Amino acid sequence: MNFDEYQKLASRTATFSGKQAEIPLVYVALGLAGESGELIEKIKKVMRNDNGEISEEKREEIKREIGDVLWYLSQISRLCDIPFDDAAVTNIEKLADRAKRGVIKSEGDTR
Repeated sequence: MNFDEYQKLASRTATFSGKQAEIPLVYVALGLAGESGELIEKIKKVMRNDNGEISEEKREEIKREIGDVLWYLSQISRLCDIPFDDAAVTNIEKLADRAKRGVIKSEGDTR
């Protein structure tokens, strides 16, 4: 499955009503923040409670949270009329350019 296919399939479940429908981009951006926080919490608890050892159970929980983050990213991309594949390719090109310039570990782009 490629990113555009994922975006298309994920969009089947993107239903907005009420205030969500009025400004869906804000809604999905807030959702991304929430899901990113949940992912970070899972990782934090692995570090705190399990000394950084990721059990199969925790790996599955993290995988589900990554999927939720991916869903929100795909919908932000869709609402901005950006093919999800394009976002992925652009990121790889940016990282390759940073590596080529030797600034992969610093601020290699205009921020």
